[in-house]
Amino acid sequence: MEKIDGRVLLVDDEEQFLEVLSERLEARGLKVSAVTSGEDALGRVEEQNYDVIVVDLAMPGINGIETLKKLKEKNADLEIIMLTGHATVKNGIEAMKLGAEDFLEKPVDLGVLLEKITEAKNKRMLVLEKKSQDEVKKILQSKGW
Repeated sequence: MEKIDGRVLLVDDEEQFLEVLSERLEARGLKVSAVTSGEDALGRVEEQNYDVIVVDLAMPGINGIETLKKLKEKNADLEIIMLTGHATVKNGIEAMKLGAEDFLEKPVDLGVLLEKITEAKNKRMLVLEKKSQDEVKKILQSKGW
């Protein structure tokens, strides 16, 4: 069983699903936080950095698409994977247009999800690395060195 590093936020209104998925991801070395609503997810990203956020599409209150929109407004660099029990092409396309990294159907295959989490985390690391290189360049240029 390969260990992967990283912080993941799971957002799903099905508590039993959250519990099982959290345990399975933690067993692979991930640090997992789980919340049962989009509202709670928005609060969590204020307090903590996550490498990847996994959001269920169908939730009471603010649904997955709304949650995705609001998370991206807060931080465009967030890597978000959408999950759904009732995948529709339309929802998938909408989620991807709004910046979702990927769109997976429930019941989710753990191997596939772990692969997607790893890809999203690596992409996030590259984006953050590029940003910090750009900031260093700006600082150096502004100092005239």
